[in-house]
Amino acid sequence: MGQLALQRLPPLASLPRRPPSLPPPSLPCATVSRRPLRPGFYVARAMSSHIVGYPRIGPKRELKFALESFWDGKTSVDDLQNVAANVRKSIWKHMADTGIKYIPSNTFSYYDQMLDTTAMLGAVPSRYGWESGEIGFDIYFSMARGNASAHAMEMTKWFDTNYHYIVPELGPNVKFSYASHKAVVEFKEAKALGIDSVPVLIGPMTYLLLSKPAKGVDKSFCLLSLIDRILPVYKEVLADLKSAGARWIQFDEPILVMDLDTSQLQAFSDAYSYMESSLAGLNVLIATYFADVPAESYKTLMSLKCVTGFGFDLVRGLETLDLIKMNFPRGKLLFAGVVDGRNIWANDLSASLKTLQTLEDIVGKEKVVVSTSCSLLHTAVDLVNEIKLDKELKSWLAFAAQKVVEVNALAKSFSGAKDEALFSSNSMRQASRRSSPRVTNAAVQQDVAALKKSDHHRSTEVSVRLQAQQKKLNLPALPTTTIGSFPQTTDLRRIRREFKAKKISEVDYVQTIKEEYEKVVKLQEELGIDVLVHGEAERNDMVEFFGEQLSGFAFTSNGWVQSYGSRCVKPPIIYGDITRPKAMTVFWSSMAQKMTQHPMKGMLTGPVTILNWSFVRNDQPRHETCFQIALAIKDEVEDLEKAGVTVIQIDEAALREGLPLRKSEQKFYLDWAVHAFRITNCGVQDTTQIHTHMCYSNFNDIIHSIIDMDADVITIENSRSDEKLLSVFHEGVKYGAGIGPGVYDIHSPRIPSTEEMAERINKMLAVLDSKVLWVNPDCGLKTRNYSEVKSALSNMVAAAKLIRSQLNKS
Repeated sequence: MGQLALQRLPPLASLPRRPPSLPPPSLPCATVSRRPLRPGFYVARAMSSHIVGYPRIGPKRELKFALESFWDGKTSVDDLQNVAANVRKSIWKHMADTGIKYIPSNTFSYYDQMLDTTAMLGAVPSRYGWESGEIGFDIYFSMARGNASAHAMEMTKWFDTNYHYIVPELGPNVKFSYASHKAVVEFKEAKALGIDSVPVLIGPMTYLLLSKPAKGVDKSFCLLSLIDRILPVYKEVLADLKSAGARWIQFDEPILVMDLDTSQLQAFSDAYSYMESSLAGLNVLIATYFADVPAESYKTLMSLKCVTGFGFDLVRGLETLDLIKMNFPRGKLLFAGVVDGRNIWANDLSASLKTLQTLEDIVGKEKVVVSTSCSLLHTAVDLVNEIKLDKELKSWLAFAAQKVVEVNALAKSFSGAKDEALFSSNSMRQASRRSSPRVTNAAVQQDVAALKKSDHHRSTEVSVRLQAQQKKLNLPALPTTTIGSFPQTTDLRRIRREFKAKKISEVDYVQTIKEEYEKVVKLQEELGIDVLVHGEAERNDMVEFFGEQLSGFAFTSNGWVQSYGSRCVKPPIIYGDITRPKAMTVFWSSMAQKMTQHPMKGMLTGPVTILNWSFVRNDQPRHETCFQIALAIKDEVEDLEKAGVTVIQIDEAALREGLPLRKSEQKFYLDWAVHAFRITNCGVQDTTQIHTHMCYSNFNDIIHSIIDMDADVITIENSRSDEKLLSVFHEGVKYGAGIGPGVYDIHSPRIPSTEEMAERINKMLAVLDSKVLWVNPDCGLKTRNYSEVKSALSNMVAAAKLIRSQLNKS
């Protein structure tokens, strides 16, 4: 396969001279002087403006489709690289034409920026068979997705976002080397287009502290002990970039917003001191984001002599302002992240300008650079592509392309060239949102206020409930189930699109979905699965499906955000108070239950996950919005029970994701998040079995909150993370409810054998009672094809039966 970085890219396809992503009419670009830079490219007179990073999927998911076509063998390396080059070109051109001064490069990725850093450092796990040389697509994508002989690397959430990164596997025997020149190749690519970009690297501290000890390495291994071995590679990269003409370098060090100890902060300081000679001749920006920087970390950061500028998230990190007021080094640049990179609400330009003016009084106007709070990777790409949103709601929003314009507008205003008409329009739109009657529902507000009078625990202990449920369900030891979704075929997606577009009748649509249910039910019965699912053929997305049926939600036609690799999600927009006008799943679940004598799970998405996987209104506390969703889901749970559904799964895949990064804030979040889940099912009978599901996060540190959720059964990702979850039970935590740690990774095309899955089950039985253990995959099967699903589930059931027979004999 082709080289990931070094090979020369094919000639770039020509693009229109106008920016590919134009701001909406409500937020026009101010007129700027332009000077020709290269044929076909113009750059605005640059103010002090900066973008931390930008979505890489393309305005219409061009990269997603190119990747999947390449993985399926339908297109070539050149085809994939041509699409990628055009995506990068359009991003750089939009920023240059808008007038951004500090334009990032190397924020594009074919899969994940942490995986890119692993490739850059040559930290390839031995199972992939790489020994030396430039890392190509074959090794790169094998690390991300696995292959026939080697499983994929672990994937987990990037801080408290819904973006997933590939976790580096490190140990004392890893031999680091400069194995991917992607950063310098993309810098040169931008330079050839007339863009003097700022190359962006994941900082060495963030890289190491987000890694994990490789399999076979003692879990207590100190990852920071490798700092002296990766820094020489960083120095090679810096030398390469300087030789290519780079004048700036951006190190992303979001790890600094975490609670670091003294030794970690010393290692951080030592690392940048070690690189100081290589940084000579470069302007250095260290960017932090997602939260406040703790006082000790801030102090360490300010002590670095080699740094030109410091970037802070001033949307989620308002307390950092106090630290800046007390101490900011003279002569340094302050990159002020006042435009929210994680939400889609239009910036309150007047409020942001006041913040910038406050900073001006501290550090001086010429030292303030207007920036985004973090990479725009976490927001949708371009509002111009939206046709579903009504005019009023659209006027309240700004996607990535519009946020670039907001940054430039603030920079111009801050420098004395304020566009009064633009600011006036922005103020009117802010006022429109505050006063709109569609935002507030007094009855909902009253219902939420009343929730504070109870903790909403179920009336009996889980051990008593499990006995009552077993009498009713009569399940075998080690019952098998799946998480919910079955493959979403091309035909299935087409049918849903045609129904939405009114091209087929409701009768025809329901019949098609019914036939899909029958196929999924028959397959599960043939395989011998104990608790069935209907496969969710009627659902486009586990959050969008519910949001479309709740008031207070709006949906985009093209507001896609990358979750991992080629997987994109289209988060709903929560703009107002939430109610459930009518039942959402009862019709479908009842239909499916009638097809089988086996228990059929009613499938719901929990309130915390709906909240964390949406663009949430920022005009009231998040927990208030979450409780509104919880009340809606509670109504649905009780309607399912009345319809005869005896097993109801309320997924909380994103509960861990929303955990605040600072320990001092975590208890408050966990208290209200767990409370919201309990609200949904506190009124059901003991015989109704409540399941929940969680995936792709580190759950060990919140295990006691998971227990406090008081679910009857939890299915939880386990295999892709090398059974890290099981260690918490080795440490003595007692879990009395049903639990199903996943026995295979559904995000890899690799199909584990019966023996491999049986071995995993035995490892679980070493720490969990067979009376509470369930057998299931890591996650839903939506992204797999039917041949993979049938083989994997067949092996899974065979493994459960094998261990079940061994238990019976013993």
